[in-house]
Amino acid sequence: MIDRSSRRRFLQVASASAVACATSTRSRLSAAPAASVPYQLGMASYTLRAFPVERAIEMTKRLGLTRIAFKDFHLKMDATTAQIAETVAKVKEAGMELYGGGVIYMKSEAQVDQAFEYAKAAGMRLIIGVPTYELLAYTSKKVQEYDIPVAIHNHGPDNPLFPTPQSAYERIAGLDRRIGLCMDAGHTQRSGIDPSESAERYADRLLDVHIKDVSAATAQGRTVEIGRGVIDIPKLLRTLKRINFTGTLALEYEKDEKDPLPGAAESIGYLRGVLATMA
Repeated sequence: MIDRSSRRRFLQVASASAVACATSTRSRLSAAPAASVPYQLGMASYTLRAFPVERAIEMTKRLGLTRIAFKDFHLKMDATTAQIAETVAKVKEAGMELYGGGVIYMKSEAQVDQAFEYAKAAGMRLIIGVPTYELLAYTSKKVQEYDIPVAIHNHGPDNPLFPTPQSAYERIAGLDRRIGLCMDAGHTQRSGIDPSESAERYADRLLDVHIKDVSAATAQGRTVEIGRGVIDIPKLLRTLKRINFTGTLALEYEKDEKDPLPGAAESIGYLRGVLATMA
């Protein structure tokens, strides 16, 4: 845990960023922190699940983010090629990249096939997915065929299918190395595991991170604004830098479904405040 004076400093920076994000679509704290670390901040669009895709893109842009991964609220899995192209064009027009899709659940070979065709059509560089155990080998074959990596998302103590990064890592150890992990920092912490330790231990397969904070390191923990919870965020960011993580640190802010922007802005501001100290 960080000390109070350090936390106060980060929150001051976060507050400044939140105000800036709320008042200008072009606001940014600084471009320097992003350049000083190998990873980038982005948005997991589950954060904006209550809004249509146009609003989700606009809100993400207001936060100064240029990468987004769509949940199927914003790009349906059964969308036509024309619909996918239209949505991708909207993302590009906003100066952003649709880098991935997910979380995508795969319970049959047909759903695995669909996920890869969907990602290919949208030009996604990553599938954030949860295939069943029985489909892992088939998914590995599809990774080789399409050359699109799959990052398995852990869902914490409430879900027996890949609850922790370790549970996924052990299952994929013998598969194509383009099958890796999307570590959900919150669900990892809710499982009683320090996400910094998981990031370091499974660095060779870490492809994506869903960044969030939680109220407790138990199954009862719930999403809170980053910097207000129990996760040692500075430690996690330093760890990701040390292991040379080059993926996306995507905000997944599950709180305040109908009004997520203030909490999301505070969370992004806090992250930028920490990154500023690492520059």
